[in-house]
Amino acid sequence: MHEVDMTRCLLQALEDWRDQHPVQPQVGTIHLLVGEFTCVEPSQLQLSFAAAVKDTWLAGARLSIASVPLVGKCLVCGNSYRPNPTSGYASPCCGHPLETILSGRELKIQRIDYSRPRICGPPVQANPCSQPTPSFVDPSPCTCPPATP
Repeated sequence: MHEVDMTRCLLQALEDWRDQHPVQPQVGTIHLLVGEFTCVEPSQLQLSFAAAVKDTWLAGARLSIASVPLVGKCLVCGNSYRPNPTSGYASPCCGHPLETILSGRELKIQRIDYSRPRICGPPVQANPCSQPTPSFVDPSPCTCPPATP
């Protein structure tokens, strides 16, 4: 069951992604592309991911998995085709063995749906001696209780 190893790699990639954000994002959905030729079982990957993120910063996040079909290209006749194991993955038009895979080996993050937690307070002021500091404060009215002096 290499879905557990795939989940570990996915979690490491998500940790690296999170480290690029100044404020920890709230992840909703992680959209994956999984090729048919990767031998990854989507339902097992879902289970492994759900178990791994329980009680972590990713708790509540879900995976959305899109399957990418296996497509090969015959180097003899030049046709693209959907290889199948019953024919030994050979080209259906000339019987030449599969040599080139165009798609079906993907295992990657397509996109991440997330939001940033709301930070209440005045906007960050720029230092007059340097470039302005970016502000991550939501400009909409704050709904947090007023601060006590």
